Amino acid sequence: MTTPKIINSKNFTADKAWGALDIANMNGITTRLHWTDQPYKWHINDGEEVFVVLDGVVDMHYKIDAEVLISTLNIGDIFHATIGTEHVAHPQGEARILVIESEDSD
Repeated sequence: MTTPKIINSKNFTADKAWGALDIANMNGITTRLHWTDQPYKWHINDGEEVFVVLDGVVDMHYKIDAEVLISTLNIGDIFHATIGTEHVAHPQGEARILVIESEDSD
């Protein structure tokens, strides 16, 4: 039996923007804790993605029919990127984000 993990996300930092702590891989679905203070890059995941803001504020930019929309995500807010949703996260300062997605997603 493996030991359960208890992670204090509020104190997690990384060496670089979007650095991550791998929490779990469940049948090809990864759960990772990210720390960042910089935007990511526009991308489309291979599958769906669930993005949960644990600390900080993040402006999520996403495209619907080529129109860029922006939603501000606060602590506890969840963004679900459906298959084919082009998006990019822009934190306002430091942020800690839980990301659940298919293994090997961009």
